[in-house]
Amino acid sequence: MIDVTDLEFKGSGKPLNGELKMPGDKSISHRAVIFGAIAHGVTTVEGFLRGNDCISTLQCMRALGVQIDESGDHLTINGQGFDGLSEPNRVLDVGNSGTTIRLLSGLLSALPFYSVLAGDVSIHRRPMGRVIRPLMEMGADLWGRSGDSYAPISIKGRKLHPIDYHLPVASAQVKSALILAGLQTEGKTTLTEPGASRDHTERMLRAFGGTIRTEGLVHELVGPQYLTGTDIRVPGDFSSAAFFIAAALLTPDSHLVLRSVGMNPTRTGMIVVLEKMGAKVSLVNKKEWNGEPVCDIVIDHAQLRAAEIGGALIPQLIDEIPILALIATEAEGTTVIRDASELKVKETNRIRTTVDELKRIGADIEETEDGMIIHGHPGRRFSGGPADSSGDHRIGMMLAVASQKSDAPVVVRQAEAIAVSFPTFRDQLAQIQR
Repeated sequence: MIDVTDLEFKGSGKPLNGELKMPGDKSISHRAVIFGAIAHGVTTVEGFLRGNDCISTLQCMRALGVQIDESGDHLTINGQGFDGLSEPNRVLDVGNSGTTIRLLSGLLSALPFYSVLAGDVSIHRRPMGRVIRPLMEMGADLWGRSGDSYAPISIKGRKLHPIDYHLPVASAQVKSALILAGLQTEGKTTLTEPGASRDHTERMLRAFGGTIRTEGLVHELVGPQYLTGTDIRVPGDFSSAAFFIAAALLTPDSHLVLRSVGMNPTRTGMIVVLEKMGAKVSLVNKKEWNGEPVCDIVIDHAQLRAAEIGGALIPQLIDEIPILALIATEAEGTTVIRDASELKVKETNRIRTTVDELKRIGADIEETEDGMIIHGHPGRRFSGGPADSSGDHRIGMMLAVASQKSDAPVVVRQAEAIAVSFPTFRDQLAQIQR
């Protein structure tokens, strides 16, 4: 695990070559633990991501009385259904994990006991009203700071009633919280999204024998439902793979293979954009694990051209926008990213931190109200030097990859944040730089 504040990253000065296995998918790892806990019987999880966020979910479920045995990235979960969960004797600490606090808000709202969800400073700044308010419409008794807008969240679980709810923004976390509440609620819950969001929860629910009907942007489930333990194999995280895709695209003559990466179509908008930019990225050895598409990704360095990124693609690549901005600095022309206001309420305001830190090391980039404009200069190197992740794991890794086209090393401040999603990132980057 990364346990220091500042880390120096230095470009290899030579092509990147090799094969890598990405860490387990963060979204799927969270859900595997939660669904394993509420199912009846034993669930095994292979490839669990041992990043800080997923560990937070694991520890919260243990605090709720679930027996979980660990051996490396393998988990054995002894689920006893919703009734097997019990009142925690302490505040449930979600750390830096927005997924944990939002999904557990839905789960706990329908359970007959009192609980409190809290986290770090960043979590207490992130909007929670978007999940608290629809749960209140279901009859939940929960509240937060500043008019039920922010954590900590206190929950007095009770019997809920189903709702027909239109989500104001496409949010997989809010949708998932309402699904977890709906699974415990008598009757039909209907959720309508304004645009497509990640569907890992729906796929995971079906893997555990649950039922949810989806037509376009409308999801219907009838509760209560009985789930059965199963064996889950977690694919590599595409959002982690994105940093190595970028490293190869930025480094002449590179050739990388990333093995068994999850290719959920709600997550891979970056591939669509890279194809428009002329990147050489191939998807091979396609298969399916527990309803999730998986493949190997082959990347070869190529000359890139600018692109316009916005609209319906944004939810499919929201976490990859910082690294796409870095890639765009090497593309011929001007890349425009718009419709990405959701970035402002991530671990940091990722529009601002991406622009400020790339500009600090020498990129030609400017901030807009809902995105950024990147002026590409192929072959022009950055100056390097100190840059600050602001405690955001994706900003930290983006800056580390930027060292591949920097004259001086990039010193990433608050680099310990990288362990949130990719504890072995530095080691794997060094492996292909040899």
